[in-house]
Amino acid sequence: MKFFKPIFCCVLFLALSVPSLLRAQTASLGEKEKIEALIRVVSQLKTAKFVRNGWTYSADTAATFLRSKWQANDSVVKSARDFIDRVATVSGTSGKPYLVRMKDGTEIPSREFLFTELKKLETAVAEQHASGG
Repeated sequence: MKFFKPIFCCVLFLALSVPSLLRAQTASLGEKEKIEALIRVVSQLKTAKFVRNGWTYSADTAATFLRSKWQANDSVVKSARDFIDRVATVSGTSGKPYLVRMKDGTEIPSREFLFTELKKLETAVAEQHASGG
């Protein structure tokens, strides 16, 4: 009987903990999906150039760079907003902001560009939920 009580307590603890752990992972997964969607937007913006430390890069190169920088800073990125603020907007080396140079030559700070895209994404998701989809 003495052996049964600790095992029962452990099983009970796990049974009560697993649902909350799964909910936490789901929330985290939602943020990861948003980050992946933002990186996908960057990779698909073929007519733009991405400026980092005075050098211009293609959409594919910029997306690859953002993904690798995200992976290197994974411990501080808990949300899509963290990704934008801590990874995708400023050079850790020079402190200079990243820019998106549009086809017409207009330059937009990547922070502004990515927050606009995040708002579009979140609005689309909210509309989909509201319509029952």
